Amino acid sequence: MYNQPEPRIVIIEDDQTIREGYAYLINHTSPYTVVATYPSFDSARNKIVRDNPDVIILDIQLPGTNGIDALPVLKRLLPDVYIIMLTVYETEKTILDALANGASGYFTKNTPTAKLIEAIRDVVQGGGPMSPDVAKTVILSLQRNPDSPLTRRETQILELMTTGKDRGQIAKELFIEIETVRTHTKNIYSKLNVNSKAEAIQVAKDKRLV
Repeated sequence: MYNQPEPRIVIIEDDQTIREGYAYLINHTSPYTVVATYPSFDSARNKIVRDNPDVIILDIQLPGTNGIDALPVLKRLLPDVYIIMLTVYETEKTILDALANGASGYFTKNTPTAKLIEAIRDVVQGGGPMSPDVAKTVILSLQRNPDSPLTRRETQILELMTTGKDRGQIAKELFIEIETVRTHTKNIYSKLNVNSKAEAIQVAKDKRLV
């Protein structure tokens, strides 16, 4: 595969405008060839081995089988293929699930085509390209203490506390009620054995909980 001068690309993306736009620009502004495009994984499943792609650009939010669930199936069908996720979703769980399931790169849909073309080059050379915001999420996740007593939601709230946000701002950012933030905060204080926001932030930093 490394000897192929012009990697073959397949795009699986349900938004027709994005799908056709990327295909056109990759075909006309790069040495790579888009050999097929599909609106869903289910429509691609029985044809993609015959397409023999080197790189698949895969949306996460697809009709039918979503991109996260499609990843391990694609890796079984095409063990040597590189898969670049393309999505509007950049939550920590989605990113980590994609990488754990075999994704080689991860980009948000506002990524310019030139960056995506660079990403194709990077993955075939063994790299793991990501949008800067995605890379930051991964790094923060790896830096956290794996033995944290806090739940994911409690960790999110504590992170927002460290940025100076009050309960109202945290509730608005996480789309939850202020009372819910108050309950989570009480649980955080109890688990960390502290009595104030300042103490909670200090313990969180000392123990690498955020």
